[in-house]
Amino acid sequence: MKTTVKQGTLTGTPTEVLVIPGYEEDSSMGKAIQPLDRNLGGQLSELRKSGEFQGKANQTVLVHTRGAVPAKRILLVGLGKREDLTLDRIRQAMGTAAKRVRQTEARSFSAVIPGVNRSGMWPDDLAQAMVDGVILGDYRFTTYRTDTSSKNKPLNSMTILVDTASIVNTVKRGIQRGEATGEATCFARDLSNHPANVMTPSRVVEEAKKVAKEKKVKLTVLNPSKMKQLGMGGVLGVGQASQHPPQFIILEYQGGKKGEKPIVFVGKTVTFDSGGISLKPSENMERMKADMTGGSAVLATLRAAARLSLPLNIIGLLPVAENMPGGRATKPGDVLTMLSGKTVEVQNTDAEGRLILADGLAYAGRLKPACVIDIATLTGACTVALGQFAIGLLGTDNKLKDQFKAAGERAGERVWEMPLWDEYFEQLKSDVADMRNIGGRGGGMITAALFLKQFVGNFPWVHLDIASTDWSASDRPCISKGPTATGTRLLIQFLLNTVNKPQK
Repeated sequence: MKTTVKQGTLTGTPTEVLVIPGYEEDSSMGKAIQPLDRNLGGQLSELRKSGEFQGKANQTVLVHTRGAVPAKRILLVGLGKREDLTLDRIRQAMGTAAKRVRQTEARSFSAVIPGVNRSGMWPDDLAQAMVDGVILGDYRFTTYRTDTSSKNKPLNSMTILVDTASIVNTVKRGIQRGEATGEATCFARDLSNHPANVMTPSRVVEEAKKVAKEKKVKLTVLNPSKMKQLGMGGVLGVGQASQHPPQFIILEYQGGKKGEKPIVFVGKTVTFDSGGISLKPSENMERMKADMTGGSAVLATLRAAARLSLPLNIIGLLPVAENMPGGRATKPGDVLTMLSGKTVEVQNTDAEGRLILADGLAYAGRLKPACVIDIATLTGACTVALGQFAIGLLGTDNKLKDQFKAAGERAGERVWEMPLWDEYFEQLKSDVADMRNIGGRGGGMITAALFLKQFVGNFPWVHLDIASTDWSASDRPCISKGPTATGTRLLIQFLLNTVNKPQK
């Protein structure tokens, strides 16, 4: 979708749909809207008085103008109470608006940037949230559908209207960021939406090759032979029963100074997780095609960083495997020797993500990183603890954790910190190896992260458990049913904040 910005008035802008945000408990129409209301014979103020439009968050009312103004339709969308306004409220409202515009079968629309002078937010941040929300709300995965009706066609364009030329360039910067974050999330959703018979480990490599065509991006792929030579027992152990050999992908983006320490992302990329010998129940197993969401987010983040020309050095590591049962599968009780040299007793083959991440984290330590962030659909315990609205956050560096908390608030992908106390390691002790890969029922999210910590070197590290947020059972304003790619915008916002310290 193409987004532009222009200075204009509500009464003089020809468009299929004109989207106007409004606050709850706000009876005044505002100076900019009053001329439009007069031209419409007071329809907008009447909607307020009658209570048909109250301005509650994500409420919409569509008005046909019948030629009274150049806009064919007016779409009022609620932002909730003015004092509760956040960037995510704006993002959600615009996602809702995008869905409503699609229902009219319009392909383009215009939108008013909400209260620049009164919201306390910067115009570029507002524009970023608006564009991000529209792209996310408009998302549909239709690759395997044969229905070609117009209602499945995406929006073509959006115009953001501003009332003064002085903020046009600032809004343009926000649009660029919003397009990058929104499109990256859709890219990650696409990767995770493809069925596992299509999105195999080798197909993930092909997708990485496409990302490597971006400026300043280099790709290296380690095949099973090379992984065996290095001693990556975790990745090989998880993937050895599959007909699709495991891969280890290294994507390097060189946007910063030569020799500058890189930010390293490690993404769990299990293209399908059957549970292996410790087979999962069949109910909802189809969702395990999205067990690669962490890797999808890393691929999308590297692509976005290149397209935004961020002045950073970034490396993405994707240990890729398909976890299947079979004659060659790793069995409960087997002992694997990891890249770091540590040994792990596999007591449950369905706790496979931590095994491949362990090799990824050990490899990251060889890159002399500024910091390392891993992201993974790691534990069902995360869902039990946090539900579907928070990403689990654990790590070794308070400053880095605080940076992700701040990025989460701005991106609308909030994190919640859990403890990473050494006492929990008692649950991971093994009778036959350095450790085992499960720690029992209690504190499952914590013991999984503590397992990963054993493979982290002496550098700042954060672990993001997205198992609670990676799948949605229903459509929401900015989230489609199915794989959500939550975490993608969090990673990108972290990078944006690293480059440009957020204004307060």
